[in-house]
Amino acid sequence: MKNSAVALICGIMFGAGLTLSQMTDPAKVLSFLDIAGNWDPSLIFVMLGALTVTMISFRRILKKPSPLWAQRFVIANRTALDKPLILGSAIFGIGWGITGYCPGPSVAGLGLGNTEALIMVCAIYAGFWAQGKMKV
Repeated sequence: MKNSAVALICGIMFGAGLTLSQMTDPAKVLSFLDIAGNWDPSLIFVMLGALTVTMISFRRILKKPSPLWAQRFVIANRTALDKPLILGSAIFGIGWGITGYCPGPSVAGLGLGNTEALIMVCAIYAGFWAQGKMKV
């Protein structure tokens, strides 16, 4: 129960941050990605803030013997740039560039009642299903 409550609180904080930074507005994100046209660089500050918090927090947290509510830290150890990673990254980037949504803001957009977000989340789950059917 404690893990679920903490996950819910973290999810609400994450969604609120995405909404406050306007990352749930596809037009804002697409303006940021349009570096050759009507570029809006304001989301750089969102990224810099996230990177700063992550760099400081990860160093401190990983010095601890274990997480607060888990037996051990789970950290990816794969470093290879293989075909599935490159293909998945390309599909992710194309989807983000076309729609202005990536998974986090699309889920947060659901809470705002955004129909586009609903379509995006359905597409994400269709991708999960398709990937599960593939032999990679």
